[in-house]
Amino acid sequence: MGEHDVVERTDEPLTADRIRADLRDLGVDAGETALVHSSLSAMGWVAGGAPTAVDGLLEAVTAAGTVAVPTHSTQLSEPTAWENPSVPDDWVETIRAEAAPYRPAVTPSRGMGAIPECLRTYPDAVRSRHPTTSFSAWGAAAEAVVADHAYDSPMGEESPLARLYERDALIVRIGVDANTSLHLAEYRADLDDPPERSGGRALVDGEPRWVTFEEPTSRDDFRDVEAAFEAADPDRVWRGRVGDAEAVVCRMRPLVDFAVEWMEANR
Repeated sequence: MGEHDVVERTDEPLTADRIRADLRDLGVDAGETALVHSSLSAMGWVAGGAPTAVDGLLEAVTAAGTVAVPTHSTQLSEPTAWENPSVPDDWVETIRAEAAPYRPAVTPSRGMGAIPECLRTYPDAVRSRHPTTSFSAWGAAAEAVVADHAYDSPMGEESPLARLYERDALIVRIGVDANTSLHLAEYRADLDDPPERSGGRALVDGEPRWVTFEEPTSRDDFRDVEAAFEAADPDRVWRGRVGDAEAVVCRMRPLVDFAVEWMEANR
């Protein structure tokens, strides 16, 4: 959606105070830990753009809380799996050998949206070390959330998702369907699908290296999981708006626990 279209459908500029107030109405209170997935354009026209939206998020949880966002960098992922666009087979080895390695402070996120890309650059924000599926965080528990992100656990037990699960973080989705927390359920579920081999370009002991790892096979059924979760107990899903965007909030731990059982029964 172009900026002209966003202006046309917005009644008044969205401010950090309004974003904070809307989030508070959804239960995102001071001291909370929140994993946020977001669309800046879905919120309406934000005065000042992404930094204003980030300010509103941080003001909602305050310095006593923590905001985490996915800052994945799939431009450093296994090129044979690329589809949008795919690349010629004879490019693959050059990409693996010559792509600039992942560096938390330098490497941009890809396809995550303006808000995560902005938050990762904020003072006191920290980013995990995984070359393709990093998370960035700000706040009281930020260091603990992103620490020791294992290469062979992109979104598993040694990833920021597991640390957020331990804290029973809020899952906050603003104008998007994305929900990375359900990937943790794929790691925990006892499923028959064979894992997928993947990789990424990283700095290992200061030297650029291609690192390989395995991930569970993911399926396009996350919306089905979420619908079943809400149908089983509507009170544990909170709906509202942040600006013009539809927003959905729930606790991570019960959602992931439910998703493990659902996946084992339905996949």
